[in-house]
Amino acid sequence: MESKEILKIANKVYPKIRTHYGLGKKEYPPIEVYRNIFARLSGEPDMEGDDPADAEFDRKTNKLFIYSDFNNSIEDVIRGVIHEYIHYLQSGSWMKRYYNMGYTYGNHPYEVDAKKAEEDWKLFV
Repeated sequence: MESKEILKIANKVYPKIRTHYGLGKKEYPPIEVYRNIFARLSGEPDMEGDDPADAEFDRKTNKLFIYSDFNNSIEDVIRGVIHEYIHYLQSGSWMKRYYNMGYTYGNHPYEVDAKKAEEDWKLFV
């Protein structure tokens, strides 16, 4: 899916997602689209790597990123925005604390909550 199409979908559903889940402690994070996480971090549009991340919330910059290499449908985009928006609402210190307690991505309470929230995607179509 092309970056422009992804951004168009994200911008259409994002106001509904923000209204539904509410405002966090910081201002609403803007959404940016890149090919993949390596292209974003390196600044090189054609950069490749082995991380299949489809979206990401960066707490330091308060930005939500969507990666076009791994979003192939409207559903993918909406699920990604929801998942990362839920992370925006969650505590950064507890995110780290749970990992330090031994939780993994698959059973981390915040990841479980974000994954569950993705099921709401049809509300925003």
